Amino acid sequence: MEYKVMVGLEMHCEISETKSKVFSSAANCYSEIPNTNVRPYDMAFPGVLPVVNKEAVKMALMASMILGCKQPEYMYFERKNYYYPDMPKNFQITQETKPAPVGIYGKLDYECNGEVKTVRINNIHLEEDAASSDHYATTSTIDYNRAGVPLLELVTEPDFRSADEAVAFLETMRSIYQYAGISEADSKKGQIRCDVNVSIMDASLDESDMKNWGTKVEIKNVNSFGGVRDAINYEITRQMELKENGTYDEMEQQTRRWDEDSASTIYMRSKVDAIDYKYFVEPNIPKFKLSKEWLEEIRKSIPELAPQRKAKYINEYGITEYDATIIVKEKAVSDYYEETIKCGVSPKSASNWITTTVLGYLNKHELEISDVCLTPERLSKLIKLVEDGKISSKQGKEVLYKVIEDDKEPEKIVDELGMKQIGDDNLIRDIVVKVLDEHPDLIEAHRKGKPVFDFFVGQVMKATRGQANPSLTANIIREEIEKR
Repeated sequence: MEYKVMVGLEMHCEISETKSKVFSSAANCYSEIPNTNVRPYDMAFPGVLPVVNKEAVKMALMASMILGCKQPEYMYFERKNYYYPDMPKNFQITQETKPAPVGIYGKLDYECNGEVKTVRINNIHLEEDAASSDHYATTSTIDYNRAGVPLLELVTEPDFRSADEAVAFLETMRSIYQYAGISEADSKKGQIRCDVNVSIMDASLDESDMKNWGTKVEIKNVNSFGGVRDAINYEITRQMELKENGTYDEMEQQTRRWDEDSASTIYMRSKVDAIDYKYFVEPNIPKFKLSKEWLEEIRKSIPELAPQRKAKYINEYGITEYDATIIVKEKAVSDYYEETIKCGVSPKSASNWITTTVLGYLNKHELEISDVCLTPERLSKLIKLVEDGKISSKQGKEVLYKVIEDDKEPEKIVDELGMKQIGDDNLIRDIVVKVLDEHPDLIEAHRKGKPVFDFFVGQVMKATRGQANPSLTANIIREEIEKR
């Protein structure tokens, strides 16, 4: 039997680009040393009060605008009450739909497998993150560095019909957060987490009738995009098997977790009864009006995002859509590309080197572009050495790798390795004449259409230790053969 799939996402992303946390003056920065970015408010000391971080609100509103959401007239915060083992005050300051959070009822177009899809946004709201816990065999530890970090929770409608669509959307959102300067959106630092909701139905039924969909299963706190894809696919298979063996209708609404070690979802708790969070307006943060002037100021400050850069690269810079897609995928790479162009390199040359040689090296060694000492200035110098004919493109790749490994300027490496190309016509011609004199039989073979021309070039390169200008060498070989 065939089935249809319905997936909804709740994406949590920390706002990393503010100096302090959302309600306290503690530093909002990543630290591997536990419990160093804390203040009395984060620890819920008696008498401490929250102070709203205006920059965090601004970034939340910017995200809301990018998603085409409706912004509220007044900003409210609310208390969400239940037992938090990782939040000392035992409640979370967040936003619920009534009063409205920073954004409701938006939509976003994203690309999946070459096709444009649209997802409806139910809401996006600003809240404080909880501390992080680590659990070991006999003990647990807690790190309050994360407690109070500004957190954006984005809730979609269940508009995804595959794991690929869900991941493509998440990658688009990560791009938005990075390009807008809202967050690094680095899952390695725990800045992104997702809750996933999955249900299935018989493919023959009408998917617009929600009664036809099966029991919704929630998968909590998946902390990587690869994990999201695997969790969705596993859960789809698990639910299909329940359908096939006739036990699907007995399955209760439940919450599960993704276990990477076993590559499976594991039952956590039932969701038959809704949890009563007892929301009420946070009494220590008075509501405040969002002026039209400030909202317009925020709207005008939205920077150029990935789709705009991609269009610019294709239409103005003349690079292929494929290369433009690769470059804009990561903001750091796109910024690097633009800086390289500013150093005087043509957009096409910069694109060719970055999308092939540079990213190839980074992917092979599992590095980020910020991890290597190949600055845009150094790359531009290297490209110019190749385009000016001072070294070959093959030598250029070798120099690039040495720049990264030895942290030296390209010109210095060229000098140290004796790579500078020979462009002296007379010197190359003398070597060509000698090679042709030694192989008269191959000259005849060349005239008969045999593929021996590259042999002549190779012999000249061998004699010059690869330093002869390849195009000049080829031209001289053709001239000298015609003379004979």
